[in-house]
Amino acid sequence: MTPCSRRRFLKTGLGVGAAVGLGAFPIAAAGGKATDWVTLGKSGVKVTRLAFGTGTMSGRVQRELGQDQFTRLVRHAYDNGIRFFETAESYGEMHKMLGVALKGLPRDSYRLMSKVTTRDGVDPQTKIDELRKLANTDYFDVMLLHYQHVATWPKDTARWQDGILEAKEKKAVVGQGASVHGLPALRQFPGNKWLEIAMIRMNHNGTRMDAEQYNTNGPGDVEEVTTRVKEVRTDGMGVISMKLIGEGAFTNRDDRQAAMRYAFRNAGVDSVTVGFKNKDEIDEAIENLNLALA
Repeated sequence: MTPCSRRRFLKTGLGVGAAVGLGAFPIAAAGGKATDWVTLGKSGVKVTRLAFGTGTMSGRVQRELGQDQFTRLVRHAYDNGIRFFETAESYGEMHKMLGVALKGLPRDSYRLMSKVTTRDGVDPQTKIDELRKLANTDYFDVMLLHYQHVATWPKDTARWQDGILEAKEKKAVVGQGASVHGLPALRQFPGNKWLEIAMIRMNHNGTRMDAEQYNTNGPGDVEEVTTRVKEVRTDGMGVISMKLIGEGAFTNRDDRQAAMRYAFRNAGVDSVTVGFKNKDEIDEAIENLNLALA
């Protein structure tokens, strides 16, 4: 992707974002279901509201299930209507395990999201092709720049942004975006013309959410994060939220239900990803999200 091509893309993206006004989206989809298909903003990618995450403790929880048990869990989610699966380069063997678990299912019946680590000295096309091969897929429906946590990330990752645009031209990627950790990085999301999809940490009490220090052990700023979510949605971006159970901290179901309600009713996210280790957790998450949307 040449700098000229990137400028043309950003110019086109400006028009798309401007066309999606403040009143173009609901804060909550009353009567919706966890397994409904929704569109991630101007990316045009349709996903189920509830996604199957594979990154609990950087994927350790899912890896320790072993392939057979993990496959059974993925198929249980699929059979119950979850058709959005996400993983990341930094989750160890999870691309490969997910590829095995989804093998044989019609590729157009589910959506697959990956997150790439934006290292120096790595060729974006080579890395994306490597991840596609590991996941046994011709394309990713969503590719995110993973773990952006400094205010300079838009400039720092320009080479990776261009690489993802090139992968889109080759039909190896459909929609693009970034995941964020920390308020300094998050504040650069509103108004960013490259972003189509924003992955943002969200729950009702700030557990494992964004603060001034991206790696803080204290509570995040729920009010500011919620404001930024609404701003990027006004820009036309789709929003996927994570940390809905506080990275496992919410051992009380009331908290897990409150997190779902807040994400959809207050913040107005499009989709949420939750990491699972057993079928009961999948069934509960579907029920919690259905209740949040009721």
